[in-house]
Amino acid sequence: MTFRILVAVDGSVYSIAAVDHALKLGASGCSIDLHLLNVQMPLDSSHIRRFIPRDSLDDHYRDAGNQALESVVARIEQSGLPCTSHIAVGHIAQTINHYASELGADLIVIGTHGRTGLRKAVMGSVALEVIQQATLPVTVVKLG
Repeated sequence: MTFRILVAVDGSVYSIAAVDHALKLGASGCSIDLHLLNVQMPLDSSHIRRFIPRDSLDDHYRDAGNQALESVVARIEQSGLPCTSHIAVGHIAQTINHYASELGADLIVIGTHGRTGLRKAVMGSVALEVIQQATLPVTVVKLG
């Protein structure tokens, strides 16, 4: 059985830890189908649309997404495991869950800062929101 895993990647050390966790699953003998997803926050307000053509916005999203994915794709290629990269635009947690559902993923893996208390309340937590909305298992990887 192949285990389809969606890893949320934002270019941070936390998402690299999430990718490393998925790679450990693959190295442990699990057959995995690895998908990486970078979600760009939409810049699509009426003010921006007046001054920036849609094609330029799409180029921006693609370039920023590729930049966030570049180092982890190279890391995965070094491991010898294949992966598929995706770039999307939207609300981060909702988009992660939507892609997981569309892909038929068995697991979502996401890194976290591990903030607690007031910092978490003020800054919010994408990982927590993904967990709350998810209809499948979510593994949260925290740097120790």
